[in-house]
Amino acid sequence: MQKIERRKFIALATAFAGSLKAREKPAYSFPTQPRERLAVSTYPFRSFIASPHRNNTEGESGRMLLEEFAAILPQKLSVRGIEPWSPHFQSTDADYVHALHGAFRKAGLRVVNIPVDVVTHLCGSAQDRQAGLEIYRKWVDAAVILGSPGIRIHLPRGESGEQISCAVSSLSELARYGAEKNVVINLENDEPDTEQPERIARVIQSVNSPFLCALPDFCNSMLIHDDPEYNDRAMALLFPLAFNISHVKDEESGDGKIYRVDVNRIFSIARKAGYHGFFSMEWEGTGDPWEGTKRLLNASLRNLS
Repeated sequence: MQKIERRKFIALATAFAGSLKAREKPAYSFPTQPRERLAVSTYPFRSFIASPHRNNTEGESGRMLLEEFAAILPQKLSVRGIEPWSPHFQSTDADYVHALHGAFRKAGLRVVNIPVDVVTHLCGSAQDRQAGLEIYRKWVDAAVILGSPGIRIHLPRGESGEQISCAVSSLSELARYGAEKNVVINLENDEPDTEQPERIARVIQSVNSPFLCALPDFCNSMLIHDDPEYNDRAMALLFPLAFNISHVKDEESGDGKIYRVDVNRIFSIARKAGYHGFFSMEWEGTGDPWEGTKRLLNASLRNLS
């Protein structure tokens, strides 16, 4: 039998280990039953749920705590998935998050994603970047406690000449932390000025990590171009890059105008892309969010059944 020199053996072993690492993917078992794939975002219920980020003049005393909202969600909407918005958390301290996890479990709920809306400056100074990454790491740790497969953050904003490079650099580091914790970092087509679907796709493809994925929002890209065909192209671009979460909505408002989309057509795009993750209802209409969310849930069930 031919002997392999020690240096060659080490080189081969290192290459093999590297190939295994490159094939690592998020480990999560998604449900297949239509209703089990549905969730409700707490964002549309922000007028009902308390937030420590509001000031005292906004009537916080009359609002529910996040765990109180979770307790009534299954009875009100017959759904087991919840997507808790970060401003509805009282803190990211481990004791609080563990208690929240207990409240969710008692209500029979699973956390499908955490949309994180915090102020960071990943494209600022080195100190700003590390401070921002540390904030996001705490949210990744919270996701681990809650059993959430991912968190959503905002695409870093930099100067015009470094919009992509600073995002790729900082998100590569954050995706590595997500890989250590088995938590995906999601980017959403949210802000029309900075989170265009084309830019999100370019950053995700440049980072090239299975722990940096897309969060396709059904309607947000209509704020970029009031064109259903453009929105369809945006969804066709983002769904193949998605892992655990998509936001379902049938309308969005901006600049004094209401933008609407065909929910059925977007579900068709998701099926064609082979998307198997959760669909979270993020109703953005006028009127009662309970009724609006119920309408979205019914439309989603029709498409998934």
